[in-house]
Amino acid sequence: MSTFSRSEVNMEFPSHFPIKVVGAAHDQLAQVIHDIILKHDPAFSMEAIRTNQSRTGKYHSLTLGVNATSREQLDAIYHDLQACELVLWAL
Repeated sequence: MSTFSRSEVNMEFPSHFPIKVVGAAHDQLAQVIHDIILKHDPAFSMEAIRTNQSRTGKYHSLTLGVNATSREQLDAIYHDLQACELVLWAL
């Protein structure tokens, strides 16, 4: 999982920033992702997470939107998502 390069994207902050996470199907995946994002975006809520299950049921994809306030915040979010053992990847 890569972090943002300062020259990659010209973003304005604050902004609504979509993140897609794919992880192993686990009853607590959405709660774990919520808790990770909440550390970086105190206004984040479970209602901001949409969950889909793969055809085989082995994986869940979560689509969520965070209130991005800086590139550093986004880098920290992706770092924490990468460190989560339930997460396969995040975009």
